[in-house]
Amino acid sequence: MTPPPSNPAKNCGCTQQNLGDTLASRDERIKERIAKHPCYSEEAHHHYARMHVAVAPACNIQCNYCNRKYDCANESRPGVVSETLTPEEAAHKVLVIAGKIPQMTVVGIAGPGDPLANPKQTFETFARIAEKAPDIKLCLSTNGLNLPDYVDKIKELNIDHVTITINTVDPEIGARIYPWIRWQRKRIKGIEGVKILLERQQEGLQALQEADILCKVNSVMIPGINDQHLVEVNRVIRERGAFLHNIMPLISAPEHGTYFGLNGQRGPTPKELKELQDRCAGDMKMMRHCRQCRADAVGLLGEDRSQEFTKEKFMTMQPEYDTEQRRLAHTRIELRKMELAEQKAKLQGKNVKPTPKILVAVASKGGGLVNQHFGHAKEFLIYEVDGNSVNFVGHRKIDHYCQSGYGEEATLENIIQTISDCRGVLCSKIGSCPQEKLRKSGIEPFEDYDVIETVARKFYTQFMRTQMEVDHALHSN
Repeated sequence: MTPPPSNPAKNCGCTQQNLGDTLASRDERIKERIAKHPCYSEEAHHHYARMHVAVAPACNIQCNYCNRKYDCANESRPGVVSETLTPEEAAHKVLVIAGKIPQMTVVGIAGPGDPLANPKQTFETFARIAEKAPDIKLCLSTNGLNLPDYVDKIKELNIDHVTITINTVDPEIGARIYPWIRWQRKRIKGIEGVKILLERQQEGLQALQEADILCKVNSVMIPGINDQHLVEVNRVIRERGAFLHNIMPLISAPEHGTYFGLNGQRGPTPKELKELQDRCAGDMKMMRHCRQCRADAVGLLGEDRSQEFTKEKFMTMQPEYDTEQRRLAHTRIELRKMELAEQKAKLQGKNVKPTPKILVAVASKGGGLVNQHFGHAKEFLIYEVDGNSVNFVGHRKIDHYCQSGYGEEATLENIIQTISDCRGVLCSKIGSCPQEKLRKSGIEPFEDYDVIETVARKFYTQFMRTQMEVDHALHSN
């Protein structure tokens, strides 16, 4: 494997200050390029939508955590789709949805196989979309095996965002994740195949950097296999030019039929995932808002409207794509984002001494607001709060509580277990029964409807005041 590039500060005579200025300038340019990409920008994901078009059924590697299923509308995980499309059908679907959902800014191809194992379908789809909808960003996700062969084509089509799944840089670890690859018309098993895959991934990552194509790296955290090793993966990909690292939890339910799922390999706990993400955070930004979407997902992250736009439905719809209407919708979103930014800036503490940190769970339908009923939530956004700041640290999926009485008791217990390390639940409304049970578990429900940071700060102030009163009462006795 080619050694990673050396530190530029050691070779070009740059001062530390000049290097800092250069990095700051680079980060600002990247921020502008991802401003409307919900998968690459944590801020954008509250406001902008994405869609995946499933035009790439074939895959050229086998992963022990993957089982590509079809016609499974109720599953939300990578590799799952209800139907595959031709490039012509996919382009038509994009134009229909771009009219129906003007805040949709990004179209990606992420499967259900590997886009670059299906190059004809993938690039024809992108070419059709670029011709008819030039304001929509294009991106693809790949395992990286064929990536070095197509970087020039990716650049030519102005595909500005590429995600590579890199789970290891160690062939021994890789052999426990990948049973085989298909390379040059041969199936190559074991460590020999893994070595080819890892070398091609690093070659492709380097080529993307040289072509000035933004690269995010996905890594699946597999306890006992690569969880400790991902710190090294983070270092290597940073040196190769990746600007964002998304460490995702292994999904390994037995009913999915994956090798890991059928053999009892567990996924990480939320605490384990956060600790690893925190260890890797620093010089590289961590993506913490990933929803591990289906390969045909539509809508905001955290929602999936794909069943509203099945082939049977969208092929009968006439596209209402209007560049001016979309521009106006985006202008309204940007104005709203500016208002939220101003509110958040006012909330940030100034010269405040360190204060205890707590986690809170937020029920939100999007827009950066606490605006969802506890019983309707299918996930909680997790924020870390102290006296100085309110920071997003992840999300946790749950079964929604309101099910007309069916299974509500067990569901509530599962919800409480999922957010057991949080001190509060922030939501627009919550019933008396779940309030009581949350409090008995040490989780305080808090009703409000406002900007997430505003509500989190209100809750934190109230929580700390209550803690001080409790401490005072204990010391008085």
